[in-house]
Amino acid sequence: MSLRLRFRHWLGARVRRIRAYINEIAVIGHEDAEAKRFYTFGHGSAIMAPQGVMYNTEHISIKEGVLIGPHVNLSVGITISQEMIESPAVKIGSRAVVGQGTSIVGHWDISIGEDVIIGPNVYITDQNHTYHDVDIPIGAQPGIESAVEIGAGSWIATNVVILPGTRLGRNTVVGAGAVVRGEFPDYAVIAGVPARVIKVRSETGEWRRIGENR
Repeated sequence: MSLRLRFRHWLGARVRRIRAYINEIAVIGHEDAEAKRFYTFGHGSAIMAPQGVMYNTEHISIKEGVLIGPHVNLSVGITISQEMIESPAVKIGSRAVVGQGTSIVGHWDISIGEDVIIGPNVYITDQNHTYHDVDIPIGAQPGIESAVEIGAGSWIATNVVILPGTRLGRNTVVGAGAVVRGEFPDYAVIAGVPARVIKVRSETGEWRRIGENR
């Protein structure tokens, strides 16, 4: 092995060790100054480093025991220091887990229940563009908000998009890559683009695929 390659291995190992140490100490915990800027930041909760975009965090409530992965974007509103009609506009329940690369973009009301698991690269928003006038660029037209609610105990798989007006029942499973809008019952499995119920738990405790005879 050449001297240059040995040096590269030596330096690379130390850079990785330093980076891991920096990420470890850069975690935001409930006692850190950054946590004090949130509406609430519960005991035992943490936002892993490196953090994604975070602004207007004073309108974000994080309960106890929440784990938020690296590169997660948490934002409220469109501009820094924007005043909100309702606060907190984003609420994350106790013991929720948010996977890396996820974006939660609130404008009015996003409520994530207790014990929810959100996979990597999920996008959740309560505002969408309108298209009322074909002569005006869509980006220049006013947005419209509709509350989002994710029921306790639910699991949102990777690359899911949750659109304004979505209400998921308790213990709902959302399959990878689904685009979700609308209201869904408790104990359902939903998937697809657009998402639909493919399986639901009956009152007798049995699982039934939609379309099957009872």
